[in-house]
Amino acid sequence: MIYDYIIVGAGIAGLYAALNIPENKKVAVLSKEPLWECNTFYAQGGVATARDEKDINDHIEDTLKAGCGLCNKEAVEIMSQNSILVINDLINRGFEFDTDEEGNLLFTREAAHSRNRILHAGGDATGRLLHKFLIENCSHKVFESVEVADLLVEEGVCYGVTVKKEGKLKNIYGKNVFIASGGVGSLYEYHTNANTISADLQGICLEKGIELADMEFLQFHPTVFILSHRARKLLLTEALRGEGATVVDEKGRRFLFDYDSKGELASRDIVSRAIYDYKLKGHKVYLSFENFEEEFFRYRFPTIYKNFKELGFNVPRQKVPVSPAFHFAMGGIKTDLYGKVPGFENLYAIGEVACTGVHGANRLASNSLLEGLVFSRRAVEVALINNFEPKSKKFPVLREKLIKENDKDIKNELRRVMWEKVGIIRKREKLQSAFDFICESEKKDIGRFLKLRLLCAKEIVKSALARKESIGAHYIED
Repeated sequence: MIYDYIIVGAGIAGLYAALNIPENKKVAVLSKEPLWECNTFYAQGGVATARDEKDINDHIEDTLKAGCGLCNKEAVEIMSQNSILVINDLINRGFEFDTDEEGNLLFTREAAHSRNRILHAGGDATGRLLHKFLIENCSHKVFESVEVADLLVEEGVCYGVTVKKEGKLKNIYGKNVFIASGGVGSLYEYHTNANTISADLQGICLEKGIELADMEFLQFHPTVFILSHRARKLLLTEALRGEGATVVDEKGRRFLFDYDSKGELASRDIVSRAIYDYKLKGHKVYLSFENFEEEFFRYRFPTIYKNFKELGFNVPRQKVPVSPAFHFAMGGIKTDLYGKVPGFENLYAIGEVACTGVHGANRLASNSLLEGLVFSRRAVEVALINNFEPKSKKFPVLREKLIKENDKDIKNELRRVMWEKVGIIRKREKLQSAFDFICESEKKDIGRFLKLRLLCAKEIVKSALARKESIGAHYIED
């Protein structure tokens, strides 16, 4: 069978793309793990949108400002101008954002936004509810526990993918391939990403000569509870600070104003560096909820309330320790304004795995879900118009061993090296040390999946070394 569309990834970008593909098309949505294990599921804050036509210019300006002048302005304009369209589409299909008693949409504010324009659902369960809604409304076949090990690429055409399913490798062919596999979280020791997010597709693209862009720009979320044994750490949404939570030290002092006049509402890169620097000076850092009444806290942030009650914290009366952790990749597979990968007739990248240029050097809070919605819809629109029909072609099945005995130890060391040397505050000497470690690791007897991670990690370090000046999320001391 040849599918009309193969979609790699079942987060917001992949599922919304599927939602916009006509039911008479043959579509295969490939999910690496059970469906719920993706970044969309864990997204707490909400979806940014222009509130009305008058707010579009302000949303564009806020996005450009957060991106430190490195955004693709046209891409930002497209995202904001289409924001009301995709939000209304979700609502018309039956998705319910939080509203007041009179049915008016409730908007909250997050850092670096000039006004309240973040829509949420279920309080702090926006991602989970949106993901559930998209799954329930997906009329196409979703294949779970499928790992993509290769792209079948030749002379500017992507003929399909090689997948591992139930321990066996096989090729799946398609007329159009959408990569929606997410970011690079598993490259870092401390991160907020789902455990499926491991940079495999970014590595495959590098292997095939497909360009990645802006890979040095990695966003670290400022307020994460990292005192757990799981690889994925507990994110504390920026909406908490937007609603009145404060960042304090062991004496209860709000020290962020020492770093920026906006305090808790400064952009993510500034808040993350401030907390990181303050902790290096020997202080402890906490998120305080003392401004919240318990009833409001339980209603507005039910997931966070429940999680911390189960951990033994008396929230909102008791503050919780926080630290920055890796959160989001601004860079990724370079695309045009329709999600199309340059040089290919039928290859698209959407969502966090892509680099549309909307985020520049620093993503504006809650623009990620919006980007996934807007550009996945645009990618489907152009693919339907193009109606590409590749020539029939068969590829030999990949024979490379995917995982080898010592991979786990090297993978864990890579995560430590990336956190310590390619993290929030960078130094050229440490970046070079990380680069050398990666190069030495590549020479070892390793499996394919680790090889792909190393390729992506090396590209991140190369990009960081190439950019001499500090800007946005790339902060280099020397």
